[in-house]
Amino acid sequence: MNYLETYLSIFSLIILLVMVLVSVAFFTLFERKILGYIQLRKGPNKVGFYGIVQPFNDAIKLFSKEYMTVFLSNYLFFYIAPFINFFVSLFIWGLIPFSEILVHFNYSLLFMFSVLSVTIYFIMLMAWSSNSKYSMLGGLRSMAQVISYEVSLMLIILSLIFLVLTFNYVNLSGFQELVWFLWVLYPLFICLFVSFLAETNRSPFDFAEGESELVSGFNIEYGSGLFAAIFLAEYTSILFFCFLLSFMFLGSVYSLSFYIKVIILVFMVNWVRGVMPRYRYDKLMYLNWKIYLPISLNYLILILGGVMFMSG
Repeated sequence: MNYLETYLSIFSLIILLVMVLVSVAFFTLFERKILGYIQLRKGPNKVGFYGIVQPFNDAIKLFSKEYMTVFLSNYLFFYIAPFINFFVSLFIWGLIPFSEILVHFNYSLLFMFSVLSVTIYFIMLMAWSSNSKYSMLGGLRSMAQVISYEVSLMLIILSLIFLVLTFNYVNLSGFQELVWFLWVLYPLFICLFVSFLAETNRSPFDFAEGESELVSGFNIEYGSGLFAAIFLAEYTSILFFCFLLSFMFLGSVYSLSFYIKVIILVFMVNWVRGVMPRYRYDKLMYLNWKIYLPISLNYLILILGGVMFMSG
């Protein structure tokens, strides 16, 4: 790679990250509008044209608020963990193959697994460093939930890897030119979608922040810009997972239709939040270990057997 390609890669990555942050801002507006109409109200509609400036006002408010420091917290980890978590969530966007000159490479999927597995450590750091019983309980819940669902999530994506025999995002598009994997592997799509909701602590699996018993979970002591960093990390992860689902099951061809599919998936994530009540914690564990894990294992064995039969 020559110097020009290196500079172009860095420039493209910066533009991508800026666009992701702008997308997160409008994602929050989109979510509030959907939840508003589900609850028979308008949502934000006063600031700017139909509330379009509202996300930027919220950002200014969050970053300009006075911040109260917790007296007995572990200051170093308390301040560093949210920002590292945010940067990790942003970094995985470089793996999306918008262009061949980004971070994207042949083992992108494996590297993505490695990066996603690290995020739980920062959640636990935030929970522990706050020195609060509520945040510690929320962190423990979040850790158990994420680790449980990562097992079935990895098995589902492994089924796709065995089917296409590649770790490269780009090669997935060649296998979906005639038919999407959604029609062939519909149960796996549903399992993966629900696993992503649980992975990002999203409704109806937001047990880490159950208001009735944990007040606000692992981020209870965070406010101002630190809370904004946690919030941005969560929403960038949700957007990334929608892109990933579109790549894996809905045909990964860059066109207007590709982005429409992503918007439909984002709508589904918000729709689920608006219409589903919070699940019970033991039911969540039952759903993973007794239902999703056997389904994903059976599909993995079926696909692996089929590939070995065809190649033999």
